[in-house]
Amino acid sequence: MSDTESVANSSKPEAIAERIRAAILEHRLAPGAKLTEAQLCEVFGAKRGPIRQALSQLAGERLVDLEPNRGAFVASPSLQEVHEVFEMRRIIELAVVEKICSGHGMRRLKHIGGRIGRERKAFETRDFPAWIRLSGEFHTELANLTGNSVLCDCLNGLVARSTLISALYESLGRSPCSFEDHEAILAALDAGDAKQAAALMARHLQSVELKMLERPARGAADLREVFGALTSTHAST
Repeated sequence: MSDTESVANSSKPEAIAERIRAAILEHRLAPGAKLTEAQLCEVFGAKRGPIRQALSQLAGERLVDLEPNRGAFVASPSLQEVHEVFEMRRIIELAVVEKICSGHGMRRLKHIGGRIGRERKAFETRDFPAWIRLSGEFHTELANLTGNSVLCDCLNGLVARSTLISALYESLGRSPCSFEDHEAILAALDAGDAKQAAALMARHLQSVELKMLERPARGAADLREVFGALTSTHAST
């Protein structure tokens, strides 16, 4: 792909939405941060049309709030939404572990183990964006093993909103999602012990929810700084 094509693709609504989404889910953009159209046009080299389409897409995913006469803001989930999101996650993820133990995806659990290893390494090297991303992917990858695409779509959205919630309620460098819990859940799944896997998953999700409410995070981000760093990273890959 030529440099011209690369620049053109990076200014498409889908590409812009993906980069804003990544910045939110990796906690580089805080809940409540204003997404100023003029700055976004500057950092992405795009016109207002694609920027607005990208923001509309993210609003549909409930990662961005669009407020009339005020603009776009990274969503700030309420405490009620925290409880509702985790209530749904418990329903779905307990069904996931039960289905896996009944034979769906058992042969592919080794792949999940490798992902937990990368999650642990990211924590040990203080690569917090990777750690946050991998913590969520443990849950979505387990769901993928069921082969149920509707279930996966539902959980992907819930995990994304959970990550946004953790950006609001967690301080930088902390993650409520423990890779040690993930290892214990995986061991129970590998043993085919549905009851133990479900109990561990329920306890894990309850712990995550409670940890998120311990201490609100604070802080704002400069869009040029957030996406300037990301632009440099993409340019070197």
